[in-house]
Amino acid sequence: MAAVTSLRWQCGPHSLECGPRTLVMGVLNVTPDSFSDGGRHFDPETAVAAGIRMVADGADILDLGGESTRPGARAVPWREEADRVLPVVKRLAVEVGGGIPVSIDTRKPEVAREAIEAGATIVNDVTGGADPAMLEAVRGSGAGFVLMHMRGDPSTMAKLTEYGDVVVDVRDALRQRLQAALQAGIPFECLCVDPGLGFAKTTPQSLQLMRRVGEFGELGRPILAGPSRKSFIGHVLDAEVTDRVEGTAGAVAWLAGNGAHVVRVHDVREMVRVVRMVDAIRHA
Repeated sequence: MAAVTSLRWQCGPHSLECGPRTLVMGVLNVTPDSFSDGGRHFDPETAVAAGIRMVADGADILDLGGESTRPGARAVPWREEADRVLPVVKRLAVEVGGGIPVSIDTRKPEVAREAIEAGATIVNDVTGGADPAMLEAVRGSGAGFVLMHMRGDPSTMAKLTEYGDVVVDVRDALRQRLQAALQAGIPFECLCVDPGLGFAKTTPQSLQLMRRVGEFGELGRPILAGPSRKSFIGHVLDAEVTDRVEGTAGAVAWLAGNGAHVVRVHDVREMVRVVRMVDAIRHA
């Protein structure tokens, strides 16, 4: 197992210690068309109840999204996306936000700005802050900021998978996004990086990124990875999206043991148990 560097990630009032134990980010999709659980939590009351249940199951962060970013997904107007997530953000910020961060998963600066005002303390941007307006929305808020690697957008990313060495290329691209965020005035301690498994990556490329996840430690920021239920697990196991819990567990265990600080998952209770076991082995 690789050593996991201990780092602090500042997310508004929350100072997360990343490294001594693997943090679990629970996925809460407030959408009708997410690839894995579309429609399950589209009702705000159902979404709030699901978020509270994830915290009880051990989630360290809740990540709310109002727009699917699965391959081929249609873009949602920012006002529609905001209207989906803001009631849930507001409620969860009151219900659980004193104990753990509530994250908004969005690529739209308008949604990020309104979610921060509603109580979100992390912005999780699949474009890595490609829109300067997103950097402006986060700057000065004190929110944590996840910079994920992606090429193109959900409708085009499947065609943008040519790399030299995928790990080196993605790491260099994330280094550039870190520099852009710093130049925009976002504090270094608020930043986190995500190699973007499955986003403009083939199955072999996603597997390479996981195998060498520790190399992203050179960037000096916490590493977040989201393997949960993704298509590369389906390709390896010939499993439908509803039958990928064991494959997700295998990926999560590898990531937790080889350098990832945060894993983003749908099945919180099961994956909390996986990472606690891995953490126990790491510290034995």
